[in-house]
Amino acid sequence: MGLELESRPSDSPYIERVWRSRSYDADRMTSIATSHCELVVWRQCGQVNVAVRGPESSASSAPVPQDATFFGISFSLGTSMPHLPISRLVDGSVEIPGATGRSFWLKGSAWHLPDYDNAEVFVRRMVREGVLVRDPIVAAVLRGAPPDLSERTIQRHFAAATGLTRGAARQINRARQAAVLIQEGVPAHDVPHRLGYFDQPHLARSLTRYIGRTATRLSARDPSEPLSLLYKT
Repeated sequence: MGLELESRPSDSPYIERVWRSRSYDADRMTSIATSHCELVVWRQCGQVNVAVRGPESSASSAPVPQDATFFGISFSLGTSMPHLPISRLVDGSVEIPGATGRSFWLKGSAWHLPDYDNAEVFVRRMVREGVLVRDPIVAAVLRGAPPDLSERTIQRHFAAATGLTRGAARQINRARQAAVLIQEGVPAHDVPHRLGYFDQPHLARSLTRYIGRTATRLSARDPSEPLSLLYKT
């Protein structure tokens, strides 16, 4: 039971990850916390749906449509759609109406449905037409080259572009890194030192909040409720 998941990185500065999946014999999944927005397309029983999902501030249990296929573009941190206020998207989503088997409507224009292989072409059009933007200050901070601005100004840009504080985004991403290390076989007692947790209880609280799993369940790859996309950055 579970989800078949496949993903790839991208050379586009606007894309964090491109992914696709198929559900089979799974009623629910654990949706891991994420600091990224994403565009998701799914097909079930001949019906096509498109939605923009926002950041998720904690892990949660979510229903899984049966016998459905999914495709998603996870946007890089600080990339957003100005016509969809980020405050409406945190821990939520906005469904895009008018989807057919070939196209959907976005900001008053018809768009061909993107797929796993042409996501970059689709995103380039989004950028060209001003549907997708990337905050340059957030981008500079993530490159390790913060601009000469006050911390308060930087935090304001993070909140406006991501819907999260800079600290919250860092905690979510660190928990995801910890989960990947544990699934790769790194002993849980080694992870705090590697990633800067205070101690083992601090790691345990972070995993429970953001991943929805204990270190033991991650090590065992508990199949009872599959995880959403988890990858090594």
